[in-house]
Amino acid sequence: MVTTIGVVVFVESTRTGGGPAVGAQAPDVSGTTLDGGEFRLADLRGHPVVVNFWGPSCVPCREEFPLLAAKLDEHAADGLVVVGVLTDDAPADAEAFVAEYGATWPTVIDPDKTIKSAYRVAYRPQTYFIDADGILRSIQYGEVRDEDFERQYQRIAP
Repeated sequence: MVTTIGVVVFVESTRTGGGPAVGAQAPDVSGTTLDGGEFRLADLRGHPVVVNFWGPSCVPCREEFPLLAAKLDEHAADGLVVVGVLTDDAPADAEAFVAEYGATWPTVIDPDKTIKSAYRVAYRPQTYFIDADGILRSIQYGEVRDEDFERQYQRIAP
């Protein structure tokens, strides 16, 4: 008699294909936002930060957008900051989407994909959890759901 045993292994990598390492300084995010302002991730030191790579043509991005808004409100007392990085979609489409959903966080435009490359973003959505010292603590590949957010937020919460 032959018995087959299946094994599932979960591995949390500290690297993202040569990208930023969990436990190391997060790469800089800087540039112009959808509303024409200037943005620098380094200016957010002292705050837990969630950096979300997204675009309005990304269906899972659309589905997680209301969750990000709710979590921003829920953790406001902690000083949580959410930052979007628009990649692979036109700013005009993103502006309409942000207006429709009433997003209050900045979205940095990444026209030459410099930020996407520094973070080694393979697909959208991809979300990075950065602590108040600017250290990358966790990476979410794919859509963030409530339980994902809370589990990873605990790594950056003050």
